[in-house]
Parts: sequence; structure tokens; C-alpha cells
Amino acid sequence: MKNTLYIKNMVCPRCITAVANILSELNISYHSIRLGEVGLDADLDEKKKQGLSDKLEKAGFRLIRDRKAQLIEQMKSIVIEKLRYSDPEHVLKLPHDISDKLNLDYKYLSSLFSSAESLTLEQYIINQKIEYVKELIVYDELNFSQIAYQLNYSSVAYLSSQFKKVTGMTPSQFKKSAAKNRLSLDAI
Repeated sequence: MKNTLYIKNMVCPRCITAVANILSELNISYHSIRLGEVGLDADLDEKKKQGLSDKLEKAGFRLIRDRKAQLIEQMKSIVIEKLRYSDPEHVLKLPHDISDKLNLDYKYLSSLFSSAESLTLEQYIINQKIEYVKELIVYDELNFSQIAYQLNYSSVAYLSSQFKKVTGMTPSQFKKSAAKNRLSLDAI
């Protein structure tokens, strides 16, 4: 869509609020806003777009103008949205959901992601899942079985195996560790 802006580093509902506040502050009218994108009511001239870009950067976001970078950011937003804000069965269908939402072949999208990022799309999904597992462990509201179910792991053993492969420790070791090293979502 020509009236859609793509914004890097929008990873949570607070980010949506922050971007909405910036748009309101600049008197930019929009009809929709979600992770990674804003649907505008009208095109912006270059001066207004630059002003928006400057404000976004001060808040830790970035306006994406390149089409390939926009697709990559859309893929990341879909992964975060599905992992964190959808039912567990959506986690299993992530590749299909990404392809459907972007109306492009998954192999193409996966290849594009790998060529631009330092990891594969599949590894990015795994890293996001593990980071979410860390968050859930720190919150200490769910046991490992519930966490495995929420992220659609077939078993706690598989969750533990993947967690150890990525972090070097088991979920139990992570839970006991004093330094619960977590990454921000945009750093993954």
C-alpha cells in the first residue's frame, strides 16, 4: 500500500502507543497502526516524512524505506505477534502465516531474510521463542509444561533441548541463575 509506513523496532503494544503519540504530535492522520506498520490516511510530503523519521529515531524506531527491508521487518513483526499475542496453535503455523500475510512464497521470504540478516528465518523464530521462554521463566507464573504448551513445543524435553542449544543452559539452570540474561526483542 502506498499509504503504509513500515517502522523498525516496534515490538510490543507500548511501541504502538509511542508511535501513535508521535503521529498525533505531528498531526499525521492514520487509520491503522500495528507492530511494524502504520496505515496513513494520506501520503506525506518529503518534509513531513523527514520530520516523522527524526522523531521516530529519537524514540528508538526507524522508518524503513527499502522494500526488502520492509518485508524483513514485516516478517519479524508477524513472528513476534504470533508468538506473543496469539493462541499456541499459531506458533506451529508460523511459516504458513508469514507466507499468507505477505502473499509471497515462503522459500523466497526465507531466502530474502537469510541474505539480509545474519541468521535464517527459522533460527530467528527459534531465538524469539527462547527469548519468550526466558521472559516466562522470569515471571514465574507458568511451569515448564505450561510454557512448552504455550509455545507449541511437543514436550518439555524438546523445549529444554532447544533452550540449551541456544543459551548453553537448561531452563532449570536459567531459572536458578542470578543473572537472567535477556535480550530486547529488537536485538534478536
